[in-house]
Amino acid sequence: MTGRRLTPEDLRKLFLFEALDDDQLIWLTERGWAVPYAAGSPVYTEGEPATCFVVVLSGTVSLSRNVRGDDVEISRTEQVGVYGGATQAYLGDRVPQLYNNTMHAITDVEVYELPATEFGGAMRLWFPMAMHLLEGLFIGMRNNQNAIAERERLLALGALSAGLTHELNNPAAAAVRATAVLRDKVAGMRHKLAMIADGRLDGERLHGLVELQETAVKKAANAPKRSALAASDAEDQVGDWLDEHDVTSAWDLAPTLVAGGVDVPWLEDVASCVPGMDLEPAVRWLSYTIETELLMGEIEDAVARISGLVGAAKQYSQLDRGPFQVVDVHDLLDATLIMLNAKIPQGIRVVTHYDRDLPPIPAYGAELNQVWTNLIDNAVSAMHGSGTLTITTSREAECLAVEIADTGAGIPPEVRPRIFEPFFTTKPVGEGTGLGLDISYRIVVKKHHGDIRVASEPGDTRFTVLLPLEEPAPTA
Repeated sequence: MTGRRLTPEDLRKLFLFEALDDDQLIWLTERGWAVPYAAGSPVYTEGEPATCFVVVLSGTVSLSRNVRGDDVEISRTEQVGVYGGATQAYLGDRVPQLYNNTMHAITDVEVYELPATEFGGAMRLWFPMAMHLLEGLFIGMRNNQNAIAERERLLALGALSAGLTHELNNPAAAAVRATAVLRDKVAGMRHKLAMIADGRLDGERLHGLVELQETAVKKAANAPKRSALAASDAEDQVGDWLDEHDVTSAWDLAPTLVAGGVDVPWLEDVASCVPGMDLEPAVRWLSYTIETELLMGEIEDAVARISGLVGAAKQYSQLDRGPFQVVDVHDLLDATLIMLNAKIPQGIRVVTHYDRDLPPIPAYGAELNQVWTNLIDNAVSAMHGSGTLTITTSREAECLAVEIADTGAGIPPEVRPRIFEPFFTTKPVGEGTGLGLDISYRIVVKKHHGDIRVASEPGDTRFTVLLPLEEPAPTA
């Protein structure tokens, strides 16, 4: 390190050193130098070993961070006394001593440079109580944040697992029930077929009955969706026809026949195909056919629902995909909504407005899902069981925008500037760790080189996430 020596009077003019005594100022002059840097040159560079504590004496400097290969300017100042560099040297070897930003000389500048080892030793010697407090604050907060973040992830995983289990239970139970009923109906159909085909029907009539069975299968597969009133009227008509033709338990058969799309004209075709005494066995056999087809449809729907939920879980967790990939944000949003379905109360209406012309983007899919989870969960909590959750995607310049809006009470203006701070929460004690928005901010801004904006007033709160449409593959 080369440069000119400063006097104690020079250092006392700097706000950082103005309260030091003469001996401390002399100690600093003996161990540090005033070093000039030409405009455009770096004073120190992010990621390199932090060897010096730096204080600006004259000129204009900027601080910047490297984000995926791009230098992003954080601040620019010409204020004398501004400092940077090895600001955590007092922590010693417990924390890696690297420059966490880059200081550039915008104009010709002069800075005071003090070796990091000397600075750290002086801080521990001169301010022992302050060092204990700073170490406790820095290391304690870091450990607390890691522990609480891990706890929050576990709680979120537990809640999502419970929701997924609940969602899977309904179609699984429906499939089990339908399978059990189907077994009975197939047995009944075999029994009725034996009664019909015991020799009382000639081949032509039996062939006609089989054709009616095929027609019944098609009717069941394409049965129209009726309103409750229309279904009730149709059941009355079919039930009256069955009573008129001495078919017992018409009240039991009519709902199944109507659900399968059967009407009175079709039943007339059945009656013309079989003798009167065989009408009831034939109707019941066809009823079993229809119910069997309906049950198989239920099983198919249930299994498709289970498959869809498993697919959504895989999409949400990005289980079979690399951490960084090209993703369709709409798939991620839909998967998150499915995973959170059990946590969204009945009184909250979910509305989506997707711009399907938006291209896939390079991103960390699983981590973006964590962002959507945090924002949607906060929006749902803000509405207290009633309101509208609206998710909109659009293009904003060279970014894809995802807006998550709710009709809750809004965020008070006095706390809005703090909502992205670690551990800050407006939820009651025990209901929030204050890390959800902090984690979301770091994922979007630091990991994806994007941005999160918030606008809020009573009845209309909107979080907008901006993600670059094109981005080089980032480093992990």
